[in-house]
Amino acid sequence: MINLQQLDLNLLVTLDVLLVEQNVTRAARRLNLSQPSVSVHLAKLRETFGDPLLLPGPRGMIPTPRAEELRTPLRLALDALSHAISPAAPFDPSTSSHTWRVAASDYGESTALLPALPGLRLMSPGSRLAVLASVPSLIARQAEQGEIDLAFHTREGSPPGLHRRVLFAERYVLVGRAGHPRLTGTPTLAQFCALDQVIVSPDGGGFQGITDITLAKAGLARRVVLSVPHFLLVMSALAATDLVAMLPSRLVRNSPALRVVEPPVEVEGFELVMLWHERTHRDPAHQWLRAHIAASV
Repeated sequence: MINLQQLDLNLLVTLDVLLVEQNVTRAARRLNLSQPSVSVHLAKLRETFGDPLLLPGPRGMIPTPRAEELRTPLRLALDALSHAISPAAPFDPSTSSHTWRVAASDYGESTALLPALPGLRLMSPGSRLAVLASVPSLIARQAEQGEIDLAFHTREGSPPGLHRRVLFAERYVLVGRAGHPRLTGTPTLAQFCALDQVIVSPDGGGFQGITDITLAKAGLARRVVLSVPHFLLVMSALAATDLVAMLPSRLVRNSPALRVVEPPVEVEGFELVMLWHERTHRDPAHQWLRAHIAASV
């Protein structure tokens, strides 16, 4: 049994950072300590827990099973302690130098972050915003470990165990270049299926999506000739060719280079949600950011 009265709290802080960085040099830089000091802390931690905790690996250090067991409860305990001893002062965005880290796809960037950016810069000019590429399978772990403060994802398929807030409901529209000769109005189903189309495949290389599933139920199929991983490339491709695409409506609301019409097939839309971890749920700064984004979309 470890005696808490004899345990140096600084050792636990060091362990928490080491579990995130898995590298003594980077951990020392983040802790503002020398590398030998961090190595001494690690030696004391190994003695305290009776376990190596982190072992040398080909690209840094590899946590032992005991270290992995400690990771989450240690992070939550340190967050709780930090919150307990912090002064309960109201958040003032005008004087804040906070740095927020947000994970978003290019769709989330365009529809949730971009509308919030002008107000963020106006009301909190000293703050900083880091936007990270969204990797759905990593969202829960990144939020738990404090690598991100917020994430945006469709409600369906969003990771469990996180707080969430629905930002808006989205629907699909048919989009092509301005002046497209075959988009003077809503095409018939047959005309729609004959059009050369683009699809966004986030995983890369896919040629089928929700539209194709809907058409297949009616015994129909469309011509998908281009598959891309990001919406930005779709917009450029549409403006430069006679290709068309089924796109979320908010993405093309203010695009003079594109023509938007109602599709001849009703495709189920989706809800965009904002996700965050319990550790930031009651933090005044994060509450302000979440409220600002929700009010901006």
